[in-house]
Amino acid sequence: MRVHLAYGESGLDIDVDPEVTTVVEPVHHEAAADQVALVRTALRDPVAGPPLRERVRPGQTVAISVCDGTRPQPRRLVIPALLAELDGVVRLEDVVILIATGTHRGNTDAELRQMFGDQVVDNVRIVNHDARRADELTWMGRFGKDVPVWLNREWAEADVRITTGFVEPHFFAGFSGGPKLVAPGLAALETVLVLHDAARIGDPRATWGVTHGNPVHDDVRAIAEATGVTFALDVVLNRDKDVVAAFGGDLSPMHSAATAEAKRMAMRPVEAPFDVVVTTNSGFPLDQNLYQSVKGMSAAYQVVRPGGTIVCAAECRDGFPDHGSYREVLASASSPRALFDAISARTETVPDQWQVQIQARIQSGSRVVMYTGHLSDADLATAHLEQTRDISATVADALAAAGPGARLCVLPEGPQTIPYLAGKGQ
Repeated sequence: MRVHLAYGESGLDIDVDPEVTTVVEPVHHEAAADQVALVRTALRDPVAGPPLRERVRPGQTVAISVCDGTRPQPRRLVIPALLAELDGVVRLEDVVILIATGTHRGNTDAELRQMFGDQVVDNVRIVNHDARRADELTWMGRFGKDVPVWLNREWAEADVRITTGFVEPHFFAGFSGGPKLVAPGLAALETVLVLHDAARIGDPRATWGVTHGNPVHDDVRAIAEATGVTFALDVVLNRDKDVVAAFGGDLSPMHSAATAEAKRMAMRPVEAPFDVVVTTNSGFPLDQNLYQSVKGMSAAYQVVRPGGTIVCAAECRDGFPDHGSYREVLASASSPRALFDAISARTETVPDQWQVQIQARIQSGSRVVMYTGHLSDADLATAHLEQTRDISATVADALAAAGPGARLCVLPEGPQTIPYLAGKGQ
């Protein structure tokens, strides 16, 4: 049986034995017949509160938070629709689009033009948030479970603050979108380090699909609610990254409605763990680097048996990447278990340790094999990972090693589908 995996921009095919294979995919929905109209309806007929246009007055400044280039947010569709809704009320020169990078690198001009189109780039000021620039941040106070919060100054000082995102399950924040477009998206490095510290990330409730009682999401939500969002807009995408649903309005009820729809589409029960799980990081732009690909590994980890094998296909055209301390922290211990123990024992936080902590936990319990186009065997070895050039052969060998009755699960869309053991619920 041939299965097509999301990988880079073109995908790749693998051959597997249908007798032992379960393919788990999101519930597929066709794109809305008129995606722009769907977004426009969310702006005009929100889940809660008045329409966007009624929340804005002439002369006000507007800040719009958007996802960075590692996320497949349909900005070319959403931002023009939003600007059209504001037309005649506020001037374009009073609008700023803030790229909610969190601790990621900023996007280049070429990337911004690909993300937004020339019309938006040439007519609206766009700023990459920089979590490390103290002069571009402002102190907001302590919120949630004593999180020190600095936010982007332009966001904090704007009269109108609008978040735009898309909702999918997230491996420790529960779901993306909504309040994440404030923090960590527009927060200082110090704020992000606390939100992503070892205690919060290590909590069993910090996992896929859980937003209430999740110590990460609870604090993220508390920050956004305390510092103020004028209007929030989220969309839900299908596997082709087309809009199938759109939600607008007051932040918390809007996000609750969007997460309910995303959960229905993306989270799929399975009856028992598998000996081998093949996963991806959902293709470009999500599989740009190894750092992001931990999400695909984490999706597979939900249903692989202890000691089983995870094979993750991710292009990694941006390498580890080179910015940040992710590669350095990965290479700082002799094994995944030693790395996990060291991070769990730390009282201080360092950049990227949260991602490494999750990766180390996965690798401590499973064999993880990567299929990449831009990382060498030696590169991956520094991260305690193996590489394969033939996924089908690696899967066949792993199933044979597992013995009679061994079973395979394939997640062609990676973390766009989150499998979970039916008996455990979600």
